[in-house]
Amino acid sequence: MSATVSNFNFGAVTPVAAYLMACLGAALGLRCTTRSLRRPHRKVGWLALGAVSIGCGIWTMHFIAMIGFSVQGALVSYDSMRTLLSLAVAIAVVAIGVFLVGYRGGTPANLAVAGMIAGLGVAAMHYLGMSAIHTNGTLRYDAVTVTLSVVIAIAAATAALWAAISIHTLWSSLGASLIMGGAVTGMHYTGMAAVSVHLTGQTVSIQPSASLLSFLLVMLAGPLAALLVAAVIVMFDPDMMLAHDQ
Repeated sequence: MSATVSNFNFGAVTPVAAYLMACLGAALGLRCTTRSLRRPHRKVGWLALGAVSIGCGIWTMHFIAMIGFSVQGALVSYDSMRTLLSLAVAIAVVAIGVFLVGYRGGTPANLAVAGMIAGLGVAAMHYLGMSAIHTNGTLRYDAVTVTLSVVIAIAAATAALWAAISIHTLWSSLGASLIMGGAVTGMHYTGMAAVSVHLTGQTVSIQPSASLLSFLLVMLAGPLAALLVAAVIVMFDPDMMLAHDQ
């Protein structure tokens, strides 16, 4: 029996919060990349912080959005190890893309390779995170919609990497981060549109959302703390404090 699936169990709260987290990660990543170009002697540190910021932003976007995911007649829970593995994948693949453009430049060929790697990695993070779902049903995916979500992920990653090495002023970076956040969030909800659930067990009448919400909030604590630390480092960097980061 096919179940009714919702991605907006809490209305607009989760998609808006997810979008804002994607924007925050993108904005911090862009500022870190700008600093890596201005300070070659600290390039590794700034690029690494940028990769962590973007990766954590994408991952927190995904799982904040998943707070709004529900399946009528089914209990939903998550495998903690796969959930954490998806975080590691997000950071690792973004790091590959960021370091490629950080050290080899923004030539079309290099951007294409880096964007492909990062985009496929973001898509892998999404679907790995989805594979962590435990429910009394089978998740099925529409192949065409999944392919579209992967294409969006690659395009968003390529645009993000281009912006990271091409856009250096503060306000331009903020504008770019809003666009990037929209693209990444759009990829998530496109991927979720591909999902259908076929119930294989006994249906339930009540979804224990409190326990699920508690689990996801615990999982989100670490990445949110990492984004907070990155924000503090960026905000109190001498370039920002001396108003040179314009």
